[in-house]
Amino acid sequence: MTGPAAERERAPAIAGTFYPAEPGALARQVEALFEGLAPPVGFAPPGPAPIGLLVPHAGLSYSGRVAAHAWATLAADPPDTLVILGTNHFAGWVQGVAAWTGGPWRTPLGRVEVDRALGERIVALGPPFAADDAAHRDEHSIEVQLPLLARACPAARIVPLLVTCRVPAACREAGERLGRFLAGRRAAGERLVLVASSDLAHYPADADAREVDRRMLVPILGLDPWELARREERARGEGIPGLVCGLCGLDPVLAALGAAAAMGATRGELIAEATSADVPGGDPRRVVGYAAVAFVA
Repeated sequence: MTGPAAERERAPAIAGTFYPAEPGALARQVEALFEGLAPPVGFAPPGPAPIGLLVPHAGLSYSGRVAAHAWATLAADPPDTLVILGTNHFAGWVQGVAAWTGGPWRTPLGRVEVDRALGERIVALGPPFAADDAAHRDEHSIEVQLPLLARACPAARIVPLLVTCRVPAACREAGERLGRFLAGRRAAGERLVLVASSDLAHYPADADAREVDRRMLVPILGLDPWELARREERARGEGIPGLVCGLCGLDPVLAALGAAAAMGATRGELIAEATSADVPGGDPRRVVGYAAVAFVA
């Protein structure tokens, strides 16, 4: 493909670092991550399909197995569209929710199509939602999901959104507005699922990370963004050696909790959790925490 349409495709930013750039190697890694996984009990028909997911976004060799547990909940009845709230690690100018409204996202395994019409409708909600393709160019929190997403939901399209509302109340309000809009689309028969991409505790020792993760998961499972924001602030102020944050994607998760509740979710179900110390060669002195959660009615 050549011309403007091709230029608006998003090229991979982290192939060869967060996951293999060679298609065969990536396909083998993804299959290994899903090996032995079936939709968890309660998430396969006739059980309720998740309204939303929380997935981790480290390199696939670290968090991929936990993330695969989350994506496996959709495999039995894949949605048509996934609205993904990413963590903004690099685009310091973003204030609000930055939507990608360009073309497909390329991966070593092929393209993942974008639901541009739905993305444009979200942008039309007005501030803090805005189109900003540049914000997504270097970000890994959505891209690293695509090989797993393509395995579980091969025909699904995505709506990539980076959330940087900075103030908890603004995050929750943006999420509730998004959730009410998506609830209306679901009520009209559209098959879509909300996804939030975030890792948990960053860089304390393993035992401390697991304790911080346990505390962060309580309000996540309870769909309580206010308590999650309070616990994040408290964790950062406790002086835990090495701890940088309890949740690197606090803003997208706060928004997702508001959105999931507006879409009819009543709770989160913990599906899997781990730390980077669980991976062969992982250093237990400095770890990152991961969790897979499904938000259900």
